[in-house]
Amino acid sequence: MKKVLKEILSTSVYILFVLCAVYLVIHFVGQRTQVLGSSMEPKLSSEDNLIVDKISYRLHEPERFDIVVFPFRYEKNTYYIKRIIGLPGETVQIDEEGNILINGEVLAENYGKEVIRNPGRAYEEIRLGDDEYFVMGDNRNNSTDSRDPSVGNIRRSEIIGRAWLRIWPLDKFGLIRHR
Repeated sequence: MKKVLKEILSTSVYILFVLCAVYLVIHFVGQRTQVLGSSMEPKLSSEDNLIVDKISYRLHEPERFDIVVFPFRYEKNTYYIKRIIGLPGETVQIDEEGNILINGEVLAENYGKEVIRNPGRAYEEIRLGDDEYFVMGDNRNNSTDSRDPSVGNIRRSEIIGRAWLRIWPLDKFGLIRHR
């Protein structure tokens, strides 16, 4: 009887350890998320499953062109995945030709799928606060992002992490390049 009780206790401690380790990994290291929609095409497609790295931004600040995950403010359990375009303290504007201007200079980037037709709230210059980021989807004409008032500027505290690894579909498995 003692041997059975000892085995049950040993197994229970092991299961508790595994559950604690899983909890710590999910909350502090990384989490799985799924892309829904085409706003990040061609880089990410709908139904792609990703692992989000939650550790990097504990060591350094987000950088321009990082692909980040953050919660949508108005819908519980809804997360957006977008690319950082504007950094804290910068001004962002989109001109009539669809160019993105950072502090009045055209941003040299190649992530946009096509010429921006709707600058949204970035038609006028937007000054980012000390902890704010301006984010956009790569599929610029099919993305709800910082140009839309419902998303707006993203605060540093809202960023959960950066897209790190695509785990599904298997034929696209691999690290996600941000630049």
